[in-house]
Amino acid sequence: MGLFSIFSNKEVDAFANDLAADLAKRYPPAIDVSPDKRVSENRLTRVLEETLLKAAEFQQQHKLGVIGKAKLGNKFKWQLKEMGYTDKFIDVATEALMVYLTRGPQPQGASAGKR
Repeated sequence: MGLFSIFSNKEVDAFANDLAADLAKRYPPAIDVSPDKRVSENRLTRVLEETLLKAAEFQQQHKLGVIGKAKLGNKFKWQLKEMGYTDKFIDVATEALMVYLTRGPQPQGASAGKR
């Protein structure tokens, strides 16, 4: 087994597609491109966080390295673009994905200062 065959490209691609499809079920591209979006920021944040938690779990299970994370992020970004999301949403979602893959989700209350 070579250094780069620790994970399957097909598996990463399939997961990125599934991740984008799951996001699209809960926040369809039609809503994103609509001039009068009827989704609150709180709802959109929850949808994104739940989607990104799945990505963090996948990362932990498959121990993706730098290249694997980059491939997942890139495939996810292009899948969102193909689905018709706005560039602004694609950038936010992809950046959040890369943060979750790199640092993992922050525990609730982690931003509060310790005393």
